[in-house]
Amino acid sequence: MDINQLRCFVAVGKELHFGRAAQKMEMMPASLSRFIRLLEEDLGVRLLNRSTRNVSLTAEGALFFDDASKLIDQFDALAKRFKVGLKDERRTLRIGAIDSAARGLVPALLNLFVPLHPHSDIHIIEDKTINLMPKLKSGWLDMIFIREPQSIDATLAVRFITRESCVLAVPIQHALAQRERVAVADFQHEAMIIPDRRTRPHSHDLTMSLFKLAGFTPHIAQFAEEKQTILSLVSAGLGLAVVPASYRTMNSDSVSYIALDLPEKIKGLPLSIAWQKGNEDRFLLDMLRLLHEHQRELTAKL
Repeated sequence: MDINQLRCFVAVGKELHFGRAAQKMEMMPASLSRFIRLLEEDLGVRLLNRSTRNVSLTAEGALFFDDASKLIDQFDALAKRFKVGLKDERRTLRIGAIDSAARGLVPALLNLFVPLHPHSDIHIIEDKTINLMPKLKSGWLDMIFIREPQSIDATLAVRFITRESCVLAVPIQHALAQRERVAVADFQHEAMIIPDRRTRPHSHDLTMSLFKLAGFTPHIAQFAEEKQTILSLVSAGLGLAVVPASYRTMNSDSVSYIALDLPEKIKGLPLSIAWQKGNEDRFLLDMLRLLHEHQRELTAKL
């Protein structure tokens, strides 16, 4: 059963004449009759009484006629809404972001976007890259701000944005807490809290590479996955951690954040935006345009 079969049946139900109904539908009477016969076969019930002189609705046909007419009206109204692009209705933009982007870049970007689209609804999901990628591919999210993985699905487009600077998180009472800047040599013997590589590969590799390039091997006290867990472990005095600079306002009463000298080969944590190829949604295109036009000011504090 499809919408065209319903339209043919309703046309005959209104006219009670195959010739006039066929003329209204701009088709041959034989074709019209075939559509209705297929509909009756699909339903397993006779909808029309046919004779050489007249056509009438069966009892079942009369019931079906009312509901079919309502369904066609609903279908046409829905089609009309989407053909005009929902211009008069609120639109929803669904954004996924890793924790540091959700705290820094995304709010700043939305400050530019919302005045252009004051009636938009913004939904933000904060999660790790490994969890955001399938949500984007399935269509649950319109765009995601991520650490680009080594391999990415061919249906997705990715644009590099910047590299986020990093700081060293230490307990507030730690001997290094009052320092303005540190290098790896300053904390080479300290216990380190390191992100789990399975869920945060870029952050894990950055810490490991920092020590390796400086000629040291980190003393790993604990692997942790969530940012709040990492900072809580630091706060408890169980180790130090290299974290994105956007963390600096978190746990500030118990954790100090110190600028970190990075070697030339390590420029920070990569941040990219990804979306589905071929997506021409105006919200997405406006967001990409704003990101391109204001990239320098948006990334200046990252």
